[in-house]
Amino acid sequence: MISRYTRPEMGNIWSDENKFRLFLEIEILACEAQAKLGNIPLDSLEKIKQKASFNLKRIHEIENVVKHDVIAFLTNVGEYVGEESRYIHLGMTSSDILDTGLSLQMKQSAEIIIKDLEKLRDVLVKRAKEFRYSIMIGRTHGVHAEPITFGLKLALWYDEILRDIERIQNTLKNISVGKISGAVGTYEHIDPYIEEYVCEKLGLKPVKTSTQIIQRDLHAEFLSVLAIIACSIEKFATEIRHLQKTEVLEVEEYFSPGQKGSSAMPHKRNPITCERISGLARVIRANAQAAFENIALWHERDISHSSVERIIIPDSCILLDYMITTFTEILEKLVVYPENMEKNLKMTGGLIFSQELMLALTLKGMKREDAYALVQKYSMEAWKERISGSENLFMQKIMNDPDVKKYLNEVEIEKIFDYNRCIKKVDYIFNKLGI
Repeated sequence: MISRYTRPEMGNIWSDENKFRLFLEIEILACEAQAKLGNIPLDSLEKIKQKASFNLKRIHEIENVVKHDVIAFLTNVGEYVGEESRYIHLGMTSSDILDTGLSLQMKQSAEIIIKDLEKLRDVLVKRAKEFRYSIMIGRTHGVHAEPITFGLKLALWYDEILRDIERIQNTLKNISVGKISGAVGTYEHIDPYIEEYVCEKLGLKPVKTSTQIIQRDLHAEFLSVLAIIACSIEKFATEIRHLQKTEVLEVEEYFSPGQKGSSAMPHKRNPITCERISGLARVIRANAQAAFENIALWHERDISHSSVERIIIPDSCILLDYMITTFTEILEKLVVYPENMEKNLKMTGGLIFSQELMLALTLKGMKREDAYALVQKYSMEAWKERISGSENLFMQKIMNDPDVKKYLNEVEIEKIFDYNRCIKKVDYIFNKLGI
């Protein structure tokens, strides 16, 4: 596990203590079900429930000898229980508790991630409303396109987080399954009732069919969803990184008192946390690829998946938990510079109104091809001749064109170049999103 990024609640889920606690809970529930079937005396069941326990240090000592974690666990539990331990793990195989326990750990992790996403969702709503009408330039290909608002950018992220929440809720249902069906999934030595009983008590559903293991396409789906969510967070972080460039500086990560940005350059204020998020997303994507490789196993099961998922599933859950909560903190404290947004908006001297001008000429009767050519001609001239502070250069050229005057008067042209016109549909978009 990547301890630097482990938050306590998520870290506890993937601890050995929790893993073996879940194993013990599964085994005791299986014993309860066996007792209900008459396979275990009730007094033996009570002794098992009273005495069953484990010690991590002892489990590891035994494992060093037997080279099998489940056998080490059962041996240690047997040391606590005594004679009645012969009823524990009756008719079961190791994967019955390994896979059912893993499902519980994934379920617990998914529930935390859903809470993380819901908090991020709420912060996005708050800040989107705050900057609902803060006009900034929209960029395509990294080049100025047409005005948007910063609130719209955040509203877009909010919409994506809603989809991410829906994705993980769906995969949570799919991975909330257990399996107690024996060595090759045929219930040869165990009654299916045991599986039904244990799963119901644990809040799981019995998997419809299995081999020795729950099939790994389910785990690959879970990792894929985590990777998609990580990509969303990376996308947002990458946008902040661009907007923090010195020559842009429309937003900035909060820079705390005493923080230092560079060992060499004291002036530096770098978007290091967003960069860290971008890097960690690569790890989760790589882990998803490894999960795909785990799907194809030999016959009714081999063990090639086991070592892989002991790393990729805990690490992906831990990293995504860290990424979401960290980005939420970034967004809560994000420094926004509306004055720089306005300055950048006017950088092209009004060229960003080229489409509006072309459409206005077209609607007044000019052929679209002619309107495009005329507007592009003056756009290119204005771009080549642009002078610092000459934000009306393009409009001036348009005003002086005799062909334009045939279709548009000065008042109509000035209206085309009105920045406030660009936010007239903002409320419509926010209303669509319900915020």
